[in-house]
Amino acid sequence: MVAIKDMLDRQTVIRADGRKVDELRPVRITRHFTDVPEGSVLVECGNTRVMCTATFTAGVPRWRKDSGLGWVTAEYAMLPASTGKRCKREHANRKGRSMEIERLIGRSLRTVVNMKALGEYTVTVDCDVIQADGGTRTASITGAWVALHDALAMWVEAGKLERIPLTGQVAAISM
Repeated sequence: MVAIKDMLDRQTVIRADGRKVDELRPVRITRHFTDVPEGSVLVECGNTRVMCTATFTAGVPRWRKDSGLGWVTAEYAMLPASTGKRCKREHANRKGRSMEIERLIGRSLRTVVNMKALGEYTVTVDCDVIQADGGTRTASITGAWVALHDALAMWVEAGKLERIPLTGQVAAISM
């Protein structure tokens, strides 16, 4: 059996953007992309652009109240003109894809947050796809972590948290 890498080495595969088959899209993260949220970034992976913002709210979901633990959640949406064809805004009729992606983002972030150190606050990370050219969910996860980190750092600086309650880093890539 011929290994896939050997097959690819023998073939000349050229992607539309000129990358080699084993080459990543260029990644760029612009921190403090907007002024209002505690954490905000623009993450660009090739031509995919996602704005991620992290904001704090006092309190936690009802089922977590009086536990002393915080909560991290995410929302994800593709803006109407983010693809070649305008998509409708999602309101009450959320698409299954969007709900699945925001659950994935939230779960990914929660794996590296010390909820006890966060206290009874909710951090919501919003990931809005400005331009989609593949890899929007992975770009959102990476950008969401950076926005979350910066929001937590801002709260430490303001004296609202003793230290950044992160236990690790999260980034994602699609292949």
